[in-house]
Amino acid sequence: MSEQSDLERTHSATPRRLEQALEEGQVARSLELTTFLMLLAGTAGIWTLGRGLLDGLSQLLQQGLRLEPRMLADPAAMTERLAQLCSDALIVILPLLGLLFLTALAAPSLLSGRVHASPIRFDLSRINPLTGIGRIFSLHGVMELVKALAKAVLVGGIGAWVLAHYLDDLMTLVNQTPQEGIRSLGALVAASTFAVVCGLFLIAALDVPYQLWTYYKGLRMTRDEVRQEARETEGDPQVKGHIRRTQREIARRRMMAEVPKADVIVTNPTHYAVALRYDGEKMRAPKVVAKGADLVAQRIREIGAEHRVPVLEAPPLARALYHHTELGDEIPEGLYTTVAEVLAYVFQLRRHQSGAGPAPALPDELAVPAELDPLAGKQ
Repeated sequence: MSEQSDLERTHSATPRRLEQALEEGQVARSLELTTFLMLLAGTAGIWTLGRGLLDGLSQLLQQGLRLEPRMLADPAAMTERLAQLCSDALIVILPLLGLLFLTALAAPSLLSGRVHASPIRFDLSRINPLTGIGRIFSLHGVMELVKALAKAVLVGGIGAWVLAHYLDDLMTLVNQTPQEGIRSLGALVAASTFAVVCGLFLIAALDVPYQLWTYYKGLRMTRDEVRQEARETEGDPQVKGHIRRTQREIARRRMMAEVPKADVIVTNPTHYAVALRYDGEKMRAPKVVAKGADLVAQRIREIGAEHRVPVLEAPPLARALYHHTELGDEIPEGLYTTVAEVLAYVFQLRRHQSGAGPAPALPDELAVPAELDPLAGKQ
């Protein structure tokens, strides 16, 4: 059961998987959205550029129907004239073609936010008959068939409605002059196109969520794929754990090497141990050169004993130093006075050990601010 769940694609695609899919050109596409936008752009283009298109094409038509005597005698001149008319016609409709081209290029990228050229590449599998038959009888093929039937019914219904609604207007076209008939027919075509655009908008609005759902469903990942990606991006957890342990061990060794240089070790007496060092010429305040709890604290005390570093039992001070400092940090300002008393005791102890002074009294009642002692008020 566990193996089966590992093979099921139940996990949503990770950001990296989505990025890889985009780079490969695997994006969500809606043919219905593209069709709707193309028709909308074409309608808008004809609406805004229609007058210029009509005038330009009318002039070209008049020029094409006008025959000059020299063209009848010279077939090459007629061919040249035809080429010139085609070139002029292309220039006239070029703005509309440009608008349609930009729409066709931008429409598929609306769902992904990117323009991809990879789907345009030549791929023999796309013309493989077996692959094509498989697509036809797949769920995707069935949905495309349903959408095609829905579009046919919708557009056919709109056409029937237009004929029924404008039947009288169509019948009156035969009684109008050519100019009036063209204007009336243009209005009928515009109304029909607007109705078709509204119908395609409805289909696109239903198709876009379905395409997005299908796209993200197709990118779902198995549990093993998610784990493998995590290993590739973040590293193997076992290797990372080994590296962290090694780094901690190296840091611990460096810390232990600083213990012999400490001026004093403040203990809890057994739970915590914090080694302090102070150089009045180089330091603004005493610094923590080593600290630890339990076994690490025991090792700090052992190294301190081997190098005859003074050890002072001061539980509140040890707790405050351990919880409010890191290695290399200066002690908090709230502990300046207390640590100064400890260092004064240490310096007097050194003088006594060298025979230059009496034995100092062990400091007691070392005051630690309540906000710095983690156990203040709990004892």
